Amino acid sequence: MDTMLAGRFHLDSKKFAVEEVPIPVPGPGEVLIEVKAAGVCLSDVHLLDGSLVPLFATSDTITVGHEVSGVIHTLGPDLKRRLPVGTRVTLEAGKTCGTCAGCVRRRPCTQMLTAGIDYDGGWAEYVVVREDTLIPIPDSLPFDQAAIIPDAVSTPYAAVVATAGVRAAQSVGVWGVGGVGAHNVRLARLVGAAPIIAVDPLPSARERALAFGADVALDPAAPDFADQVRAATGGRGLDFAFDCAGVPAVRDQAASVLGLGGSLILVGITPRPLTITEGLTFNYLQKQVRGHYGGSPESVSELVQLTAAGRLDLAPSITDHIPLIEAADALHRLENKIGDPIRLILVP
Repeated sequence: MDTMLAGRFHLDSKKFAVEEVPIPVPGPGEVLIEVKAAGVCLSDVHLLDGSLVPLFATSDTITVGHEVSGVIHTLGPDLKRRLPVGTRVTLEAGKTCGTCAGCVRRRPCTQMLTAGIDYDGGWAEYVVVREDTLIPIPDSLPFDQAAIIPDAVSTPYAAVVATAGVRAAQSVGVWGVGGVGAHNVRLARLVGAAPIIAVDPLPSARERALAFGADVALDPAAPDFADQVRAATGGRGLDFAFDCAGVPAVRDQAASVLGLGGSLILVGITPRPLTITEGLTFNYLQKQVRGHYGGSPESVSELVQLTAAGRLDLAPSITDHIPLIEAADALHRLENKIGDPIRLILVP
């Protein structure tokens, strides 16, 4: 067999389809991965609807998917790590550019490229990856859970421990408790934040946030919303507010309930402008806004260790398993929040 199925997005026509394509061959420093599981992320939806535009695409057609796990199938030449065939791995969601063929820069650089957006990702039966993007996983970690670590879990993990640097007993608010926000709640609890306030307009999402470790779950449309936050924090306001929705109105509301020295952490992405309507009190209380994007190689490795040690159980995050051939349906379910999914998993 020399062909495979892959979920392909055509940048010129903006069309997505699962197509039969040649199985790629690993080059120097690369390996071929047999994909076992691939997560469906809201970023994939944004790619297909045009709100997320690839800046450094290496081809006119891209295989979608940046949350991937599988096993090493074939080794390319000139490898440094020598991980054996059959090694179970998850894949970092991005890589530095280096000297990618077809790159618009035509020269080495350190620009971060994202799998499934700038270069071929893992919505396929096989994917070629650079060896330095491989993270071995233990036999005890299921492929579906391992697949979501590089983004759905790694992104909020890096936001909590690195961008924000949350310490025990600091108060945290999380706006939007879907695929990323639900894990933001769990990870804030893991580092000892208290109280943790989840904010979401969906009652089912609020109930899930409580199950995931939030102390309070609030409706952002409640007329006494600010009073409820003050009551939950003993009148102090929040130390950190995480916007996991990428919505301007969320950012404005989150900033308004920060306490002295509090920080708004921008986890969710949006092309729309950031606006803070609060006036002098933003300055007087010395509030801050911090941008955040994705995870890091260190966060993926650390999360694999945490799950292997039993500190983090990702089984509740897996909403459903869907055949790769039905990828378009999975995108529809996520975009329209059918069943309020945390993570849908494509299985080749």
